[in-house]
Amino acid sequence: MYRIGLVGPKWSLERILSFTKEYEHELEFFPFSYDEPVETKEIVKKHDRDVDVWLFSGQLPYNIAKKILHSKEKLLYLPHTESSVYKSLLNIMYSTGGLINQLSIDMPTYSNLLEDALEQLNESFDQFYIKQFEEEQINLEELLQFHIELKDSNKTEGALTNFPFIYQELKKRDIPVEWISTSSVDIKHTLRLLTEKVKALYFKDSQIGVVLIEIENFESIIQKSKSPYHLQHIELRIKDVLLTLCEQLNGSLIEKGYGKYLIYSSRGAIEREIHMLENTLDQLSLESDSKISVGIGFGETVYSAEKNAIESIQQSKEMHGRKIIIVQENGEIIESLGREEEMTYAYRTNDQELLQKLKLGNISVKTYHKIENLIKRMAWKDFTTKNLAEQLKMTERNARRIVADLCEVELLECIGEESLSYRGRPSKIYRFK
Repeated sequence: MYRIGLVGPKWSLERILSFTKEYEHELEFFPFSYDEPVETKEIVKKHDRDVDVWLFSGQLPYNIAKKILHSKEKLLYLPHTESSVYKSLLNIMYSTGGLINQLSIDMPTYSNLLEDALEQLNESFDQFYIKQFEEEQINLEELLQFHIELKDSNKTEGALTNFPFIYQELKKRDIPVEWISTSSVDIKHTLRLLTEKVKALYFKDSQIGVVLIEIENFESIIQKSKSPYHLQHIELRIKDVLLTLCEQLNGSLIEKGYGKYLIYSSRGAIEREIHMLENTLDQLSLESDSKISVGIGFGETVYSAEKNAIESIQQSKEMHGRKIIIVQENGEIIESLGREEEMTYAYRTNDQELLQKLKLGNISVKTYHKIENLIKRMAWKDFTTKNLAEQLKMTERNARRIVADLCEVELLECIGEESLSYRGRPSKIYRFK
């Protein structure tokens, strides 16, 4: 049974839990309530290892948790949709017994929900007073005073709020107020998505994962050792560091000799502990006083996972900075797993026409798909070689060469120029054909 951490205000959690009965045979819910969204930080830090997936009552605590956990793979939230706004407007009108045209509303800066909802209404409201707030700088007292002052000055007839605390305080003052809460349809839909996410995690956990770690120039370490005992002490410290990682991965450690080690585990465990793996590599580098290479491979069998790990370590050695990369069963590469700059791209293709063009341009499939993925991830409609160089951590000269080759085989096209200063040549602007 999968453990689901449920985070949000107490009222929200009670409402969500009322819809979870049909899932109780496969999911176990653990509610963690807060008074203020900022408490989400401590909740996920303290309990992340106790749950398999986090479900948040809204996007606000979800965004906070994502910054703490550096990954959104095991995170899900209940979205506020247009129906949430319509429900709130209907409820406040029903409770007051008439049409309300002047409202005060608090909304997060990242949301366009209100504008999107009102665009679809034929009737317009006379006046909306909107107070926006940032995720990390929520001042509930300030937001409360915003609503009270507008009502006291007769500028509004009621209020809509995202916070139960403000809802309760305004109720005490007999100010018409409605809490913008998720609709039952959205809750049911999100719970169905949750079960799909859990099944996806189960599939990942069932895939085999292999971590190949190589201490470079190990022969040099052997030669520098003062005695066989000194070398054995170094190897024991290295194995101690690796065993700590292996225990966390619930895996098996195999020593291949000459500074090479294999850890067999599951895909899910490796992905969850990718940051611990990064810390382990730093420790190994200190213990051995040498560079460390690592490759991670996923596969349906031990053979395919190990083969992908070998491919991964070779790819990593070719990169500047020796990133941790992962080679998957489907031939895709993952860079910077769990980070904002995470990138997935293929290093092989069956598209014969594309292959022919890349061969003519002397461009690797990996480089082409890496650029293609970057442009999609950054949502660029067009770009310059400087954009590519900055994001891919390469020289602008190298980026210009690659772009020129892609233009030569008609995979890219130059669509214009831009000049940010009076000095220097203007930068050319490109896009995929």
